Amino acid sequence: MKKLPLAKRAKILSMLCEGSAMRAIARVEDVSINTVSKLLVDAGLACAAFHDERARGVKAKKVQCDEIWSFTYAKAKNVPTAKAAPERAGDTWTWVALDSDSKLIVSYLVGSRDSEYAMAFMDDLRGRLANRVQLTTDGHKAYLQAVDDAFGIDVDYAMLVKLYGEAPKTEARYSPAECIGARKERITGNPDRAHVSTSHVERSNLSFRMHMRRFTRLTNAHSKKFENHCHMIALYTIWYNFVRTNSAVRMPPAMAAGIATSPMTMEEIVGLIDAAEGPPKKRGPYKPRNSD
Repeated sequence: MKKLPLAKRAKILSMLCEGSAMRAIARVEDVSINTVSKLLVDAGLACAAFHDERARGVKAKKVQCDEIWSFTYAKAKNVPTAKAAPERAGDTWTWVALDSDSKLIVSYLVGSRDSEYAMAFMDDLRGRLANRVQLTTDGHKAYLQAVDDAFGIDVDYAMLVKLYGEAPKTEARYSPAECIGARKERITGNPDRAHVSTSHVERSNLSFRMHMRRFTRLTNAHSKKFENHCHMIALYTIWYNFVRTNSAVRMPPAMAAGIATSPMTMEEIVGLIDAAEGPPKKRGPYKPRNSD
């Protein structure tokens, strides 16, 4: 199969990570939407494998966790009446664990916001850390058992429980309720109260929405397929961790965390795709059709 030039594939992936819509990319780069879609799938698979291999032995001190909401095909309340809704349609949550110092996305998981996913998320996070950390999550109750099962007593864990008032009636449709305070609750170990915060991971959530078109709210830019949603997050994570310079640490987070020695380029991400596909297969000998 004929491939696009390396530079063009790298540009398409860059545009995906900078918030461009897939059809807009297809128009600008004069390629088929199927070409953009296939490149996203290939990149997602390669990037997920790369993250799984490289984001190991992370020497973090403070880790913040949060969940960011989006939806696939239709919002959960509309799925029962949606036409031809796929199996994974509805609310789609992305669990994110961020190293507060290096800004590295240590772990992520896409799925539901229930105890099963909380346990899988915490098990994955625990396997990527090299040492005891101070862990902060929001007040989501599913974290309590998940953290206990994954870390036991080998963690300094606190919850930041935010308190909300009533949303203004005139803006109830678009504005969230006002946060009127927060309560810090020690759960396990001896967490430093001065560092019980989810501010950094919540700022990371904003970057998710700014850099991935399918996270934009109040539009029709949502994911239509759950699998493509996962592929985009896998691509974004490698771009964010290894390629993009983070203004807070003035280098890619992977370098700040000590799991990379130099920035990656989008061309190298294309190289991951090619490496995963392997060498091109040799074509067999030409066999002419039998003529009548």
